[in-house]
Amino acid sequence: MAGARVKAAVDWLVSVAPDPHACRREWERDPQGMALLPAGRRWDVLAVPAALGYPTLDVLTRLVGRPGPVLAGFGDSRMGFFVPPGTASAWLGTGVRGIGRGNWIAAPRPGRSAGVTRWLILPDGRGTLVDPVLLELALHEAAAVRGAHGRADGEG
Repeated sequence: MAGARVKAAVDWLVSVAPDPHACRREWERDPQGMALLPAGRRWDVLAVPAALGYPTLDVLTRLVGRPGPVLAGFGDSRMGFFVPPGTASAWLGTGVRGIGRGNWIAAPRPGRSAGVTRWLILPDGRGTLVDPVLLELALHEAAAVRGAHGRADGEG
């Protein structure tokens, strides 16, 4: 079953590569390798600081169980939530970086760790993405809880 999930995730991801076969071959040759994939075709990515991203993911998984693909990267300092194409260009939020059309993401092969970047939630292969409305609500809730904890600790 896990093998089928990984294959579906790989198939979905390589479908946006300029050369899907070359992308798949590269991942097979170097299991620790990364593929550069264009954003804005099947998904955009909203990158947030991990300090906010992990609590946001906790809120999302309470709301929907499996919200859509999520990456952790840069030594777990940032997280990327895969959202519908076009979301990045319309998103306004402090500390949130929108990665959309004309930009690329570095993605590890599903099912294998690539060191600095790893999948927290694999793509399901059917195109399920993080709902941007739920993501915004989850970000607000996570920020509010984080802020309240900071004040309780004497930081705010």
